[in-house]
Amino acid sequence: MILRSCLLAPRRLLVLGSLLALSACSSTPMRYHTLIPTQPAEAAANAPSVEFQLQLMPVRIPMQVDQPSLIVRESDGQLSILETALWASPPADEFHDALAFALEHRLGVRDLAGLPANPERPVMSIRTDVRRFDSLPGSHTALDVVWSLELKNSQKQRALTCASQINEPATTEVASLVQAHQRSIGKLAEEIAGAARKLAQDGNTTCL
Repeated sequence: MILRSCLLAPRRLLVLGSLLALSACSSTPMRYHTLIPTQPAEAAANAPSVEFQLQLMPVRIPMQVDQPSLIVRESDGQLSILETALWASPPADEFHDALAFALEHRLGVRDLAGLPANPERPVMSIRTDVRRFDSLPGSHTALDVVWSLELKNSQKQRALTCASQINEPATTEVASLVQAHQRSIGKLAEEIAGAARKLAQDGNTTCL
């Protein structure tokens, strides 16, 4: 059941701390947040380019967190809406664009994203199914993703399906939670990019 933060009991207010000061029942102005970091991870800045084209498909994300406002988890059965902490775009789009940003820098190629494909080069299609995208104030963020790779060209077709579970520490601040999610997506991109390179090279890669 989703509870609005202005209706929380005093005990829960103590647990969520400063996060719940950003609720609809406060005078805090609306703030918009993005999963796309300002700069790519340092290790990805000079990554060599791959020989395939990148195609990141639309991201699936749980409906209960695919909302305009940030959703935080209070306990195993309760969620809270932070009505003045908003995503800059729908969370599924935020996740897609952040992952594309991270993969582009790690693979050295642009996501096709509507651009015409070169028929002479293979295409690596990446699908991501986000099973869990949780924000636990004062503890961590939790990301659980099933992802698959499919490499296609005129001579061969290779595929791989894996799962990643990533937790990142976070404080009670909204900015800390958002940055933790950014780090998680960066780590996910690192795993996917490594597997994509190996799949393109020999086709014998397995999940890490």
